[in-house]
Amino acid sequence: MPQRLQLNPQLPMTVARFLSLAQSNTINFPAAMDKALQKTGVSELTHASMHDLSGGEMQRVLLSRAILRRPQLLVLDEPVQGVDVAGQSQLYQLISQLRDDLQCGVLMVSHDLHIVMAATDHVICLNQHVCCHGHPESVSNHPAYLELFGHSTDANVAIYTHHHDHNHDIHGCIVDETDKGCIHQEHANGDNAKTVTTPSNKGHHHA
Repeated sequence: MPQRLQLNPQLPMTVARFLSLAQSNTINFPAAMDKALQKTGVSELTHASMHDLSGGEMQRVLLSRAILRRPQLLVLDEPVQGVDVAGQSQLYQLISQLRDDLQCGVLMVSHDLHIVMAATDHVICLNQHVCCHGHPESVSNHPAYLELFGHSTDANVAIYTHHHDHNHDIHGCIVDETDKGCIHQEHANGDNAKTVTTPSNKGHHHA
């Protein structure tokens, strides 16, 4: 999912037409499109012009396009770009819900440190090079991270929090270190990866 979409203002393009550009012969596209728009909460925009969408509506349409083929990894480049604060909270919650529904991984680039440090499994901090990476709590205490951001990231301001009292396997499933199996029942029947990539005002974070 791109950070933003540049469309020629003279080009007539409805949401349905835009999404049809991503269709595959292997799926029932009209049904898949309707389902994707319902999942992202914008089913009423099917026949709307792409040029008339608000920032939040555009991001939800882009998310709809991204999930049409049920990806194993959802790649998001600053998904709340151009969205107001209330809309940002809703979009982050939607991304979390889509991750669970699709049982896919999420790789996200973001400048929102409160989300990066409170709602991800793994963080990569970039500032022209990889400064540090790993579990959010270990990264937050890394000298390179503290030099860039100090102690300014407070989990209490996060609009979505991911609990870090456990580890994930390569598929994102929560595991007990003494057992290879998943210890959370809600994750027992499928892969629930949440790998997020994120940057900040001075450097980029990838989780």
